[in-house]
Amino acid sequence: MLEKTTRINMLFAFYQPLLTAKQSEYMTLYYEDDYSLGEIAEEYEISRQAVYDNIKRTVKILETYEEKLGLVAVFKKQNDIVTGLRHQITENQWEDPKVTALLNELDEINLY
Repeated sequence: MLEKTTRINMLFAFYQPLLTAKQSEYMTLYYEDDYSLGEIAEEYEISRQAVYDNIKRTVKILETYEEKLGLVAVFKKQNDIVTGLRHQITENQWEDPKVTALLNELDEINLY
């Protein structure tokens, strides 16, 4: 369950600007602010089922964006490469200030 929530949060972070305001609000309340479906429904004066349906549709939309654009997959791959390089540098006790500076730049670019 935690892995699924983490994935959805990551998809949301990447693709939020592509969502409608309502989709974005419901996702923020449910996944980031930890509101229940009932609390969201009460706040927007709609049914719990309507909130649930909207969130489910939005998650599908986010997954579709990822299938087509693959931004999260690229992000993860880049992070894996940076981690691997850092591990190799540490394991081999090989330090090069230029390489370290470049890895730090990549870390800054890839901040989630």
